[in-house]
Amino acid sequence: MAMEIGHVHIKTKDPRETVQFYVENFGATLKREVPGRGFQLDLHGLQLNVTTIIPTQTHEQHLGIEHIAVQTDDYAGTLAKLRKNGARILEETENNGRHVCWVEAPDGAQMELIEKTG
Repeated sequence: MAMEIGHVHIKTKDPRETVQFYVENFGATLKREVPGRGFQLDLHGLQLNVTTIIPTQTHEQHLGIEHIAVQTDDYAGTLAKLRKNGARILEETENNGRHVCWVEAPDGAQMELIEKTG
């Protein structure tokens, strides 16, 4: 089962101010604005998603670096392994035709598992 980093998600009170911080101080570039949601930045090859709290997500959300996302070519197998290992699945959904779930990690952190397509 192959995995790769998908993105790091930063949730903040002021997404525009946070984008400006990463652009001006660390050379990030704006990839796109996601209307009504936030921004995607390229930080030297690492995608940063910058939003505020997202009202349509039902799992507990945190300000700061909230989660690390990994993409897998075996979503069902990875999810089964997580469940077998007793991991707590916080939310399962679909996004742009891909299966997605959030998993509780130690000390309040989260991991997001995304089905890789193509």
